[in-house]
Amino acid sequence: MSNRSPLSPQLLVYAYSNGYFPMPDAGTGQIGWFRPDPRAIIPVDGFHASRSLRRTLKRVPFRVTFDHAFADIIKACADREGTWINEEFIGAYCELHRRGYAHSVEVWLQEELVGGLYGVALSGGFFAESMYHKATDASKVALFHLITRMQKNAMTLLEVQFLTPHLKSLGAIEISDESYIKMLQDAMASPARF
Repeated sequence: MSNRSPLSPQLLVYAYSNGYFPMPDAGTGQIGWFRPDPRAIIPVDGFHASRSLRRTLKRVPFRVTFDHAFADIIKACADREGTWINEEFIGAYCELHRRGYAHSVEVWLQEELVGGLYGVALSGGFFAESMYHKATDASKVALFHLITRMQKNAMTLLEVQFLTPHLKSLGAIEISDESYIKMLQDAMASPARF
């Protein structure tokens, strides 16, 4: 795919539905399109909730919402050293959100936004972009509620781009590009919706 195309909603939907995602070069800001092999996913039935997370879910009075503060979530995810989420990305994904393709999960403690995640949902797939937390386990709580919603709505693919030790501890695995594309095609053919 061309590196020169703007991040239009149409291009982003096309990219995700064909196994690509964008990321700017840290030095130049030029957008590259990635289709890693292997690719990291969290099996929708394979999320690992640790004992401490299960305790947090029972004891901490988090309130979880969907799509109530999308712009706040993406800006919070961008607010870190070495972020790749630049102003162009924020604008593009906020437009995707307005069009019903990008979604956020917000985690609140009383009235304060303390964590969450955002990504793109197409048919039976969710393509997670980034998450953050200001309170212990808040991003994990967001992921738990995302997966619960995906299971309820019969969504089958949760893509998380690259495997990290943190994601691995939550049940993420790597699969080949060939396996990923098969899962992606099945998800795109699904009548499921976020």
